[in-house]
Amino acid sequence: MVEILKSRPPFLDLVQVAFILTDAHSKILYTNRYTEHLFGYSRHEIEGERIRMLFLEEDMIYFLPNIIYLSLYKNGFEGEVLLRQKGGTKIFVHLFTTTFKEEGEVFISFSFQEIQRLKKLERERLEMERWASLGMMVEEIAHQVRNPIVAIGGYAQRLLKTFSTLTKGKSYLHQILRETKRLETLIQRVEEYVLIPRPIFQKEKMDEVIETLLRTFSKETAAKGIPINLKTGILKGEGELFIDKELMAKALIYILENSMEALAITPAGKKGKIIKVALSGDKENIGVSISDPGEGIPHKNLDQIFEPFFSTRPERVGLGLTFAKRVVEEQGGCIQVKSRLKRGTTITLSFPKDRRRILRRERIAPESFHPPNKE
Repeated sequence: MVEILKSRPPFLDLVQVAFILTDAHSKILYTNRYTEHLFGYSRHEIEGERIRMLFLEEDMIYFLPNIIYLSLYKNGFEGEVLLRQKGGTKIFVHLFTTTFKEEGEVFISFSFQEIQRLKKLERERLEMERWASLGMMVEEIAHQVRNPIVAIGGYAQRLLKTFSTLTKGKSYLHQILRETKRLETLIQRVEEYVLIPRPIFQKEKMDEVIETLLRTFSKETAAKGIPINLKTGILKGEGELFIDKELMAKALIYILENSMEALAITPAGKKGKIIKVALSGDKENIGVSISDPGEGIPHKNLDQIFEPFFSTRPERVGLGLTFAKRVVEEQGGCIQVKSRLKRGTTITLSFPKDRRRILRRERIAPESFHPPNKE
């Protein structure tokens, strides 16, 4: 079979897909020219080696054996795979495998299409379509509205100085200043939400992120007589996640501010005014919950609290939880809220520790199957 491929005109060299042919023991017998381009190896470097040379070390135990098993005994494998080029650079590809027999011998064909760049361009295109027009509109509106607001506030300040003896006139001016301040805040928050930057993911210890955030935020709550209690003891195993800690911190601040405001309007004699923050986790997930014993949220409003501009308090913008939900979901997590009237509210964020597919984490082949990785 290999001799036939090498002796015929190199039609496979014209295909913009990397093609590798192996025997049943995953020994590479043939590669086309695009394989050299995609992985950086010359043909004489790769032919005669094992297909494992293209896979990541962590995928040797489960992922690669599963692919070989599916290729040999099922209908093949098709899916996205993270592989490595010569020199160790990682590359994201779409892999399709199949097997066939020729003169009693079994062969496995591997076809690789580079999708990393295509996926990136597609994501960017969809994101641009989703936010570009809205972002441009918001920026233009903000520019057009902010200037008159600043002017109104400035003139109101001047009039306030001249009306020093007119109590009724001063109250009107103070109301104008409050409303202009509210409009400025509204514009700022809308810009912040629409123009959220793309997350920059880094491995972070979630307990350290929370502790750093609370060291600053707890000063604000303490000044209002509302302490914060942090529990990290129920976090099992490594509490590391790939997140953008700056965006995550801002999302958490908005949730904490909601709790603080809920407690600020509760009756003065109510006991137990405290915000509880708890970290939890198991082998699969890490959770962050923020609880307050405030007045709670009516059941009819629970489905609306993450909607833009929804707020039961007229003086609030209603974008804090909307911002938090978008940030959490863009970083692979989910957000849930539980609330009971007169009892309080708990908002929980949950993030998977390992986003890899089951093929990369568990063995699906029978125990009797042993991947052929030796001569």
